[in-house]
Amino acid sequence: MTVGSAQFAALGDPTRRAIIELIAARPRSVAEITREVTVSQSAVSQHLKVLRESRLVRAEPKGASNVYHIDPAGLGQMRAWLDRFWSKTLSAYKVAVEQPPEESQ
Repeated sequence: MTVGSAQFAALGDPTRRAIIELIAARPRSVAEITREVTVSQSAVSQHLKVLRESRLVRAEPKGASNVYHIDPAGLGQMRAWLDRFWSKTLSAYKVAVEQPPEESQ
């Protein structure tokens, strides 16, 4: 997979997007996430595995459990992938805006 595609594939699932939003608000344990979503703790763990493998979240051991955080490195890769399209779009817009208007004939 190319840079960005693993992250986008992981975010293709609405439950994983909800989990990412929860973790982005503040780091959380599996139990805390499970209380906020409509799937089982086992399913949350599976979703977190996909998010970890795509480097969107990272686990930090805390006692007998893990606390999940956004992984800035993986998110940065995804943003860089998106930014290259944004940069091209802005460059094209700049060229279009700076062209003198066509004279009416």
